[in-house]
Amino acid sequence: MQERRTSLRDVAQAVGVSVQTVSRVANGEPNVAPEKRELVLAKMRELGYRPNAAARAIRRGSFRTVGVVYHSLHSVGTHRSLEEISERAAESGYATTLMPLAASSGQAANGAFTRLGEMAVDVLIVILPAPFGVDEALQLPEGVPAVILGPPLVDGVATVDFDQDVGARQAVGYLLDLGHQTVHHITGPPGSFSAASRLDAWRDVVTERGRALPAARAGDWSPGSGYRAMRQLLAEERPTAVFAANDQMALGAYRAIIEAGLRIPQDVSVLGFDDIDEAEMFAPPLTTVRQDWGLLGRESLRVALEMERGAPPEQVQLATKLVLRASTAAPAG
Repeated sequence: MQERRTSLRDVAQAVGVSVQTVSRVANGEPNVAPEKRELVLAKMRELGYRPNAAARAIRRGSFRTVGVVYHSLHSVGTHRSLEEISERAAESGYATTLMPLAASSGQAANGAFTRLGEMAVDVLIVILPAPFGVDEALQLPEGVPAVILGPPLVDGVATVDFDQDVGARQAVGYLLDLGHQTVHHITGPPGSFSAASRLDAWRDVVTERGRALPAARAGDWSPGSGYRAMRQLLAEERPTAVFAANDQMALGAYRAIIEAGLRIPQDVSVLGFDDIDEAEMFAPPLTTVRQDWGLLGRESLRVALEMERGAPPEQVQLATKLVLRASTAAPAG
């Protein structure tokens, strides 16, 4: 049989004080004499008393828990953002409950919202790669402040994201300013807002500068897809500048270029996106667009907790930064 849990009444009877006194000690409230407080705490330890977190949460109207819905931890950005959210939440006295999804869709997210509601969370942060605004099936839960890590596609919904368009435009413009006649592009996967935004920016800048627009090469964020896309590109033509939609695909492109007997940047300039920790250790170090994933996590949590306190939803766009290293140069000759 399951052993009965020690209650406040058990502790009160053992010490010889009222249940209200034990409750004040358990909740850290004042108005208890220091000597009596020590006696109660000692008896709690002796009897193995543990506060009922759910009951306390109901009494104070807060569960001190942040719920996070996400699709995959394979993304560097998702992993880093989650780390920052959980660490900052702990500093603020909140626990973090993670709810992974089997699919990136409104229906799947709605199911996660329901499960998190049953687990009682105070605020919700949603990390999914697809743009929510075009998925009418998605229904954010009522009564729970929610922040989406993504573009501001719907009025009145709190969002935090990087300015993808400006970052990609800086990258492509920089390569053209070096003197390259055009810039080739390895894209992220279909259905990703970030990939679509970087693709659109690449296409717009090349077209605005009056340069020939080459066919984009499809990738899926992985180094392997960057390697395959670059091999295909080199088999068909001789590019002088390549903009990869993330650093992992740029790494794959490096391998294909080196295997072809070409040099970086003397023969082919390569520019990535994200500025992962390993980017400066590439050979040569990778020129890329930096996104501060820690800041993204901190800002999403800040917006969520301020909404819990009654603040209106914010739509925050964070700046990116072009980081110049040794993988880019003017074209030979």
